[in-house]
Amino acid sequence: MVTIGGRAHTIEEIIKVGEMGYPFAEINIDDPENIESQLPELIRLREKYNLYYLAHYPNEGNPADLKNLENRFLPKVKKLIFLSGQLEIEKGTIHFWMDNRWASEEIIAAKIDMLAELADYATENNIVLCLENLTARQDSFTRFFERIPNLRMTMDIGHGQLLSRENTSFGFMEHHFDKIAHVHVHDNHGGTGVEDDLHLPLGEGIVDYPAILTILQQKNYQSTITMEVKPADMAKTRTAIEQYIR
Repeated sequence: MVTIGGRAHTIEEIIKVGEMGYPFAEINIDDPENIESQLPELIRLREKYNLYYLAHYPNEGNPADLKNLENRFLPKVKKLIFLSGQLEIEKGTIHFWMDNRWASEEIIAAKIDMLAELADYATENNIVLCLENLTARQDSFTRFFERIPNLRMTMDIGHGQLLSRENTSFGFMEHHFDKIAHVHVHDNHGGTGVEDDLHLPLGEGIVDYPAILTILQQKNYQSTITMEVKPADMAKTRTAIEQYIR
C-alpha cells in the first residue's frame, strides 16, 4: 500500500501535519543536541496525533572534504541514527553527493566505504537507510547499490528535474526500482542550482508527474511518499498524487 505523508521542518509543522490527519511526518533529524532536547515533545506529538516519523538527516556540508566527512559528519549521523531509534523511526533519508560526472574516483570510493558503515549501523538500529538523489543520475548509484546491499533509495522526483533534460526518475525506475523504498514529491521549473529547487505543489512546475507516477503505479510501488511542500500546499499535492497512485 502507498502511504502519503508530509514534510515537517519544525515542531509547528509537525503539528500541522498531524492536524491534517496524515499518517506520518518526515522530520529533521539533523542536530543531536536539539533532538535530545526535543525527544519528550516529539514523542508527545507522535502519540497525540497517532502518527509516526521518518528521518531526514542533515546535509554533508562540503561534499569533497573527506576529512570533515570522516571525522565529523560520520559520527554525527551515527548519533542521529541512534536517536532515531528512540523515536521508533524505521526509515531515514541521507544526502551524499556523488555525481560521477564531477566527483573524483577518490571521493566516490571513500563515500562508498562511509555509506556502507552508516547503512550497517542503521540496520543494527532497525532503520532502513535511503540515499537521496541530488544531481546524480542512475549510473552514479549503481556502484553504491552493488557494494551496499542493505542500502535503499529515496527517489526525489523534484530533484530529478534539475541539471537534466529528462527527469532522472525515469532512469532510476528503469534500473533501480527494487531499491526505491521512499519517494519525495515537489515541483519546479527545472534549472541548474539550489535556487531552482523551488518545492512547489504538484502542477505548478514542469515535472511530468502524470508519467512518473503512472510508472510507479504500473510497477506496483508499495511504500511511502513524502510531500515536500508547505503544509498549505499538501491537500492540492495529495489530490494530484492520488490521480495516478491509489
